Amino acid sequence: MSKEVTEEGVQASQPARATRDYVDPPPAPLFDIKEIIVWSFYRAVIAEFIATLLFLYITVSTVIGYKKQTDPCETVGLLGVAWAFGGMIFILVNNTAGISGGHINPAVTFGLLLARKVSLIRAICYLVAQCLGAICGVWVVKAIMKDFYVVHGGGANTVAPTYSKGTALGAEIIGTFVLVYTVFSATDPKRNARDSHIPVLAPLSIGFAVFLVHLATIPITGTGINPARSFGPAVIYNSGKVWGDQWIFWLGPFMGALAAALYHQHVLRAMTIKALGSSTANPTN
Repeated sequence: MSKEVTEEGVQASQPARATRDYVDPPPAPLFDIKEIIVWSFYRAVIAEFIATLLFLYITVSTVIGYKKQTDPCETVGLLGVAWAFGGMIFILVNNTAGISGGHINPAVTFGLLLARKVSLIRAICYLVAQCLGAICGVWVVKAIMKDFYVVHGGGANTVAPTYSKGTALGAEIIGTFVLVYTVFSATDPKRNARDSHIPVLAPLSIGFAVFLVHLATIPITGTGINPARSFGPAVIYNSGKVWGDQWIFWLGPFMGALAAALYHQHVLRAMTIKALGSSTANPTN
């Protein structure tokens, strides 16, 4: 039988002085110069670069394969595109979580920075690595699928003609909120203590969130929710329409990540109330 964990990390049947079975890590320092002199920092940055490269290579290849089909049964279809994005996130987060945290998305990195889970230096290096990885991944796609790449839009995100830019921005905000909220919840120390015997749950939850958001928003924006995913194809495809819509795929995800960080940290986890030592916090939620 699994242990029932309260907000204070104590079994309900044990006295309050019992040892916690989960520990909230201390906030990451905003500027941590010491981390740039250790190999694990550079290993993490490299892991983010390679993971984002692989993510863009597989997903953009799938998008172009889907768009070039003439028969609905010829390729994976819209459902398969969503599975490609969600499945790759599941695989890559599972593979890199222990090295870099498995962000693979500047919006996720931004949300974790706001929650003081990573330092500013690490966040900036991750963002640069993710964008460079995305560019390289799409470049590989173009080199391999050169006969179809330009004709079928290069896998770039744009707002569909039947939707306004405001609608597209809203879709990106909500979609990224779902993703980053899932990241926070799936990696919560309290949940890790309770579900530590099933380590695959976090990447599986995150991958499913990406899959479901794609089902909802592919018809609107092609689904960004990841500035690197949108930036890489924009650089390689280099179209006026793509660059004209690019701001939506940065502002939307960052706003969604901000909302998710505030909601999880200050509403669900009540970090502000805890810091003030309020006695009104419910210890069972």
